[in-house]
Amino acid sequence: MEISLEQLLESRDKRAERQKALLEKYPDKTLLCLTVIMPGKVKRNKESLVVASAAVEILQREFKKQVVYFEQHDLNTGFEAYMLVDGESKEVKKQLCKIEESHALGRLFDIDVIDCNGVPVSRTDIGFSPRKCLICDNESRFCMRNFTHTQEELKTKIAEMVQEYERNSK
Repeated sequence: MEISLEQLLESRDKRAERQKALLEKYPDKTLLCLTVIMPGKVKRNKESLVVASAAVEILQREFKKQVVYFEQHDLNTGFEAYMLVDGESKEVKKQLCKIEESHALGRLFDIDVIDCNGVPVSRTDIGFSPRKCLICDNESRFCMRNFTHTQEELKTKIAEMVQEYERNSK
C-alpha cells in the first residue's frame, strides 16, 4: 500500500510524540526507536517485515538484561519499535552502531538513540563515521540529497540483501 507524503509526515510527528511520552514516563532511561530504511511510497512490504523482525530479534538479544519497556507497531507508514533500556546513551549508541555495521541487514536498521533529556545521539557524537550509501561508498546523505541512485536501484539492492539474509538464515 502506497502512502502519501502527508501520511509519512504525520507518522513522524506521532513518533516524536510517542518518544516524548515514553521519556516522560521513564525519565532516567535511554530510548531506542527503531524504524526500517525503505525508500519509496511503500513502507510496509515483505522486505521491510524481514528487516524489522531481524532488528527486533537482535535488539532483544543484545539488550535483554537492560530492557525496561518494549513496544512495536506494524503500520502502513512503516514498522516502528520503541525500547527503553538501562544504560548510558552514548554507550548504547556505540553498541547499536556496531550492530548496524556487523549484521547482514544492519544497514537497513534505522535505530535512533535518545538520551533521558530527549536529545538524539548521533554516530559522529561517539566517533563513528556517517552511514555509507547502500550502493556506493559515499555518505548516504550525499546520495540521498543528490538523487545519485534511483529508487529502483535502492529497492533492488534491498531485495538482494534480504534474499541473501534469508538464504543464510536457513
